Amino acid sequence: MSGKNQTIISEFILLGLPIDPELENLFYALLLAMYLTTVLGNLLIIILIRFDSHLHTPMYLFLSNLSFSGLCFSSVTMPKLLQNMQSQIPSIPYAGCLTQMYFFLFFGGLESFLLVAMAYDRYVAICFPLHYTTIMSSHRCFSLVALSGMLTTFLAMLHTLLMARLYFCADNVIPHFFCDMSALLKLACSDTRVNELLIFITGGLILAIPFLLIIMSYVQIVSSILKVPSVRGIRKAFSTCGSHLSVVSLFYGTVTGLYLCPSTDHSAVKETVMAMMYTMVTPMLNPFIYSLRNRDMKGALGRVFCKRKTLSFL
Repeated sequence: MSGKNQTIISEFILLGLPIDPELENLFYALLLAMYLTTVLGNLLIIILIRFDSHLHTPMYLFLSNLSFSGLCFSSVTMPKLLQNMQSQIPSIPYAGCLTQMYFFLFFGGLESFLLVAMAYDRYVAICFPLHYTTIMSSHRCFSLVALSGMLTTFLAMLHTLLMARLYFCADNVIPHFFCDMSALLKLACSDTRVNELLIFITGGLILAIPFLLIIMSYVQIVSSILKVPSVRGIRKAFSTCGSHLSVVSLFYGTVTGLYLCPSTDHSAVKETVMAMMYTMVTPMLNPFIYSLRNRDMKGALGRVFCKRKTLSFL
């Protein structure tokens, strides 16, 4: 493409949330409270799993990594959004925009792969209980987490490098509250077909295939339970899988609603609202889902804080 119509973009303008100016302070306080709740809730889960030996199991290893991923995923967009809401010019530098996009893709993809690892863990626990400790060894668990990190690092870097090769015209206004990849592609004035093809391919790798693997795991779990139906077995399955299914529904439900549902006349508003769901609401609700529906987490909360009180008293 010729360089005469190209402009060197040094920063982008983020339009933020589609809210009335008079409600901005109210939304700022609400979003700040949500972000602090997300940080404190996920940090609490990480601390409990780290300091309570009863939770040093594969399921809680994956959960601590999921909490770390959710905390970071929210931190990629929320602090900048809160800063821009208090700024006269809600801008982000070009390099900062690409950095935000990279970490958004990295932690979003990592969460998807960790949900698959957690589904596999529940599948082994229910379908092969006698061989659980052998199959879900420490080495295998760390390998699954490391593999998830390596895959998401590669995919996020690939998208970022392909985005960095694009030229951007004079329009630098992003109708979003963060540097969303699809919004950036709409501003590019060079050929984006390679980027769009990669989005289609990696979308299947990061979203469709993990979701299908999770469904297959739960089909096997249900099949195993139905072979020897019992009230105790059903209760055990619901207690061990209920929290994970809730998180899976929240994460994949919002992403599916954003990328697979037909567009409307207010697609920009819809995209912003749905993006808020999986970048803000889902990471905030994860700690509540796992703590309120999990007796082990409640017990760990009591043991850790009672231990700290005892040590302080002594």
